[in-house]
Amino acid sequence: MIRTWLALAALALSVVGCATYREDLNRGQRFYEENEYERSLAIFRVLEPDMDSLELSDQARYAYLRGMTDYRLGFRADARHWLAVAKAVEQEHPGGLSPQWKQRLEEALNDLNQEVYGGGERFDKSRSTATETTKGPGERPAAPLAPGKCNANKDCPEGQTCQANECVTL
Repeated sequence: MIRTWLALAALALSVVGCATYREDLNRGQRFYEENEYERSLAIFRVLEPDMDSLELSDQARYAYLRGMTDYRLGFRADARHWLAVAKAVEQEHPGGLSPQWKQRLEEALNDLNQEVYGGGERFDKSRSTATETTKGPGERPAAPLAPGKCNANKDCPEGQTCQANECVTL
């Protein structure tokens, strides 16, 4: 009889525990929707160790909200991580994210991934006046200014470098 009561009590506590995690997730979502991102992030950080106690649809929702909160606060590396987790969970177990959230998730991830994988075009618009002064394989300088004189490494023969406008052997 006592074992039955203990088993029922343990079951009740585990159900209450899951409900508490979901309530925390709902509270964090409410703060997120009210643009109180710092409060939302505080709740999500406390909930993070127990994320695996949530249902899979709630795990996708947690990861999305956590990622978007980090994104709004400028924590771009964390945002990219959590949004990628949300996308992966949603792909494996659809139904946790609304179509609008999926669209925002894709837009934010594209923006964040552009920083990591793309962005080379940003350097085309640079106002830098620096020029490459190294020699390619087999390239020889056109004609030295004077024997042993140079302005850059490219002006020196193979095996030498330019120091104080003079070619010096390496």
